[in-house]
Amino acid sequence: MHGFTGEHGPGQRPGGWWRGAPFDPSRSAVPWRSSVAIAAIQMVGTGFAAHNQPDRMGLGPGSAALLLAGPALLLMRHRRPGTVVVGTAAVTAVYLAAGYPYGPVFLSVVVACVAAIAAGRRIAAWSALGLLWGSHLLIGHWLYRWLPPGGDEPVGWGQELVVAAWATAIVAASELVRVRREQWARERAEREAAARRRADEERLRIARELHDVLAHSISVINVQAGVGLALLDQDPEQARTALTTIKAASKEALGEVRQVLDTLRTSGSGAPGAAPRSPAPGLDRLEELTGQAADAGLAVRVEVDGVRTALPPGADLAAFRIVQEALTNIVRHSGSRNAHVLLRYAPGELELRVDDDGPATGDGATGGGNGLVGMRERAAALGGTVEAGPRPDGGFRVRARIPFKGGRKTP
Repeated sequence: MHGFTGEHGPGQRPGGWWRGAPFDPSRSAVPWRSSVAIAAIQMVGTGFAAHNQPDRMGLGPGSAALLLAGPALLLMRHRRPGTVVVGTAAVTAVYLAAGYPYGPVFLSVVVACVAAIAAGRRIAAWSALGLLWGSHLLIGHWLYRWLPPGGDEPVGWGQELVVAAWATAIVAASELVRVRREQWARERAEREAAARRRADEERLRIARELHDVLAHSISVINVQAGVGLALLDQDPEQARTALTTIKAASKEALGEVRQVLDTLRTSGSGAPGAAPRSPAPGLDRLEELTGQAADAGLAVRVEVDGVRTALPPGADLAAFRIVQEALTNIVRHSGSRNAHVLLRYAPGELELRVDDDGPATGDGATGGGNGLVGMRERAAALGGTVEAGPRPDGGFRVRARIPFKGGRKTP
């Protein structure tokens, strides 16, 4: 049988000729190119086939109308696949009953069947093929006595087996097309979902980074602004010191925000060799962090237990941000002016503990909020945990466990 070229799909609505196919306005809603090609194949192919079938009825206006009716129905195969497959089968059955020569008249039925099964109209497609085969059986073994051409003989059962084999092959090929289309749609949906998930994770990471940078610096600025206002008239020199601290903290915040945005711009551009202008902060900046806390009126004592190890960049950044957020919460929500930071190094794991002796100031909950959520997300991304809550003897404790691989001892 002759091959054919048809469109994969029109500019269709969701749920078009195959389920899950997206709307594509760039394609025609009517597949007229393939339908015209099929009409030409049926007309020309049947003309050639008729030369070897002198016992069949001659071609004329009636046969031409039937040969063109199938391709005309195929123009609607994307919108009405079930109706089209039944219609083309009926037209083909009438063509056979009229005694016209065998040939590529079945091509319309094949294309309509593939389109119907791919669109999920499987019952309609199977029913249409059953109708066509049943009509062929009736015509070839019973009705041939009364139908043209005169003196026709019954069809051999071997030919019926060939027709049955062709029908089975059409159904099998159509089912393969349907399964492949559904697989493509599923894979496309999974890729889109994965891309959306990656974008959401990146937005969450950036929001968490900005929160940690700004919350700490703004807390220092807020405290120092209060000190400056209180001492502006009584102790101008101390007020000047507070303003100097505000300037330094704001400069630091702007630098870190710029670094986060540079990282975002680099990851978004995908330029090879691009990298952030400065390294991400880590525990090597812990002294700077405690100095900023001291400027805000919080004395921080740092204790190291075990052999200090250089952490991988991701774990180092997470550890720094967790300590930073814990100290920020003490400055904002605790009446304590003292904090204790413990770094306990173990093989493949770092334990962080940040304690204050309270009491809470009542201007915010120390056990919740975006800051603690961000701590838990950072630790969870590395397979670790964060626990936060009041201590039995008063005050508040943040305890984090951060696993890591590799690392080297530092002097």
